[in-house]
Amino acid sequence: MTGRGLTYAQSGVDIDAGNRMVDMIKPLVRATARPGADAEIGGFGGLFDLKRAGFKDPILVAANDGVGTKVKIAIETGIHDTVGIDLVAMSVNDLVVQGAEPLFFLDYFATGRLDPKVGAEIVAGIARGCKQAGCALIGGETAEMPGVYRGDDYDLAGFAVGAAERGAILPRGDVGAGDVLLGIASSGVHSNGFSLVRKVVAKSKLKWSAPAPFDRKKKLGAAVLTPTRIYVKPLLAAIRKTGAVKALAHITGGGFPDNIPRVLPKGLGAHVELPRIAVPPVFQWLAAAGGIAEKEMLRTFNCGIGMIAVVEARKAQAVMKVLRGEGELVTPIGAVTRAAKGKPRVTFGGRLDL
Repeated sequence: MTGRGLTYAQSGVDIDAGNRMVDMIKPLVRATARPGADAEIGGFGGLFDLKRAGFKDPILVAANDGVGTKVKIAIETGIHDTVGIDLVAMSVNDLVVQGAEPLFFLDYFATGRLDPKVGAEIVAGIARGCKQAGCALIGGETAEMPGVYRGDDYDLAGFAVGAAERGAILPRGDVGAGDVLLGIASSGVHSNGFSLVRKVVAKSKLKWSAPAPFDRKKKLGAAVLTPTRIYVKPLLAAIRKTGAVKALAHITGGGFPDNIPRVLPKGLGAHVELPRIAVPPVFQWLAAAGGIAEKEMLRTFNCGIGMIAVVEARKAQAVMKVLRGEGELVTPIGAVTRAAKGKPRVTFGGRLDL
């Protein structure tokens, strides 16, 4: 007797499409293998062997994040192979600021209608991000949810776990007034402030396919989708080779005023000399086109500095030498100070080049 009941496919969920996507991404996942993980997917959970990774007395560190409304630009432009890098970056950069080496990563991809090709492009970006960070992609979840997401809309979440030897967790307890703030350049807007970016683009009446006003060699959509820089390997090199990194601050949502104090002991603040920051053209355009005040720029965007290292003044040159050797653009931008009672913990000198 032939059944006439409804099927899952008729409700908008295509299990076969999900299986096709898994087959497409398996080679990408295998390419992220590292000691401790075989980077194979398909089981009910991912495994990781800390002993094989070389740790003796590890503390596990975990972080999770998303890409925010940057995914809307990826959807509108059809450029899906870079937001996966952003997804990895936002979590692994949060691990390394605590002195941890990222070990493995898992993703969550939810969409209204699963297109295996789009899904594979997203995971290709995730795999590239994992390789940049030196961590294994050991699992993930794809959810097709018509009625929650419209059409081809999707969202991403990522989960990273890392480890550091006991006693090596950052920030260290010896952060003090006079320590130098080293600013490490960003690759652009990274993954914060995109609701404001989209507002500025709408106000400017520009299409994503138009030449970027701040970079005529690129289309606007591709330019603002430049992925978040992953700082893991350069920072781990600086931490391990110099022993001089006392603290690290990942400059994300909240910018300088909110993120720097997160790694400073009570009673300490920071002073930042704004003219020392090389502001990328994208931020200059956003400020001008959106009429955005400097104070708002500093609290919304990274303004050209994606990471800040706190180091002892006499060892700053050694840390900069390692970071520059790893390909980073780094410059002293300020110092740790005594926090004045009733005053902001982060103060600024001069003006941004907007």
